Amino acid sequence: MKYLEFTFRTVPCTEIVNDVLSGVLGEAGFESFVEQTDGITAYIQKDLYSETVLKEALADFPLPDTQIAYSYVEAEDKDWNEEWEKNFFQPIIIGDRCVIHSTFHHDIPQADYDIVINPQMAFGTGHHETTSLIIGELLDSDLQGKSLLDMGCGTSILAILARMRGASPCTAIDIDEWCVRNSLENIELNGVDNIAVSQGDASSLESKGPFDMVIANINRNILTMDMPAYAEALDTGGDLLMSGFLEEDVPVIEARARACGLEPVEVRRRDGWAMVHVKRA
Repeated sequence: MKYLEFTFRTVPCTEIVNDVLSGVLGEAGFESFVEQTDGITAYIQKDLYSETVLKEALADFPLPDTQIAYSYVEAEDKDWNEEWEKNFFQPIIIGDRCVIHSTFHHDIPQADYDIVINPQMAFGTGHHETTSLIIGELLDSDLQGKSLLDMGCGTSILAILARMRGASPCTAIDIDEWCVRNSLENIELNGVDNIAVSQGDASSLESKGPFDMVIANINRNILTMDMPAYAEALDTGGDLLMSGFLEEDVPVIEARARACGLEPVEVRRRDGWAMVHVKRA
């Protein structure tokens, strides 16, 4: 099977831009995505590639003021599952408590919670760290019977873990249709129920909630803009977990939280990334 390897350079190069770009490319037939420091690398079967479809998809890119340039080469023949396993998507292992892996991984260590995802999108380094930070918080929290919202759910890993730990009902929302489809696939793959998945942004929260816990693993700009909506969606005494930003951004996040009537509870840090836990009084 012949593949084309595309290099997409994005300006600004942010996690949300790359996530949305991956979704747009998924609609255009691309299968695998790897975050880079200046954009993403994406792969598509040579027989499925259409330059017209790609250009139309990029012309309709939903985020304004985004510049996208690309080039491509024909990728050498290789075992693509093996390549994913070796280079692009390594299992996330958090002690003996949680492991996240794909169907093609072998010799996975035993853990309390075993989550399987379809490897249609790789995790960049930042995504690994911020996801792991929230996973750690979820593992340490009593979620039994609590209603939970995973905002900007991506692959819905966090909602799936929360449901495994007893959170119910769970809601997962993402602005990107590709993420919604991938979430539904991963939920089915893990055999969990009571997770409602929908497409939307913070404005869609007006008709949802209140929630005992809200998770938002996005980025600083989106978090500060949408935090009032998250706060409004929280029940009294509810918890908001936010990540997707650097340690240096913690004061900005905490200040915005206080302005929204939320009180900081905890900060977790890992390799320059951070997670802030706040609570609604």
